[in-house]
Amino acid sequence: MAPHIAAGSVPSPRMSRSSRSKSSHRWLREHFADPYVKKAQAAGLRSRAAFKLEELLERDRLLKPGMVVVDLGAAPGGWSQYVRQALGDGGRVLALDILEMPPLAGVEFLHGDFREDAVLSELETLLEGRPVDLVLSDMAPNMSGMDAVDQPRAMHLAELALEFADTHLRPGGAFLIKLFQGVGFDDYVRQLRRRYEKVAIRKPAASRKRSPEVYALGQGKLARMK
Repeated sequence: MAPHIAAGSVPSPRMSRSSRSKSSHRWLREHFADPYVKKAQAAGLRSRAAFKLEELLERDRLLKPGMVVVDLGAAPGGWSQYVRQALGDGGRVLALDILEMPPLAGVEFLHGDFREDAVLSELETLLEGRPVDLVLSDMAPNMSGMDAVDQPRAMHLAELALEFADTHLRPGGAFLIKLFQGVGFDDYVRQLRRRYEKVAIRKPAASRKRSPEVYALGQGKLARMK
């Protein structure tokens, strides 16, 4: 079964119905008590994930007027919304997800599966041959709760995002991607170090502490790999 390209998780199939119910109720309690959820609602943001991106981008002042930004795994739109507001009226924001995303003013959304060649070709058509300044990827599989299944799926999506950045990101551009620590993580970071002048692994304050997610940031794409 193909994974969804969207952040989130579902209870493990190994759990009993009672365990799943308890897990779901616990998640809901934590979600609505989450200060970042409340802050996002008050600010009219689509997702608490916008605060992760805000911290990650502002630290290195990565957004500049007129940039072309591609947001992979964009639904429900928190990252695209933040980038569009930060860029103002200039530049372009192109968002893609296998899930539907309500329209955002100034954001060009492509609904499709990033793993399919036809969808990638459509995204390339939208770019009109213009190189990308910043590639963002918050893609993740729909979690089953089994590491032996979830981690390979997550790393496959990460490899596809890296290939896209290899092809479409301009020299000197930046690549920010969500990764899950586990099998394949260290090798992926080594691949990044071959491609970018500077690579950092970060966990923003809005990322839940128990989550294995971290964010890898590659800055200064090299004209040639090391």
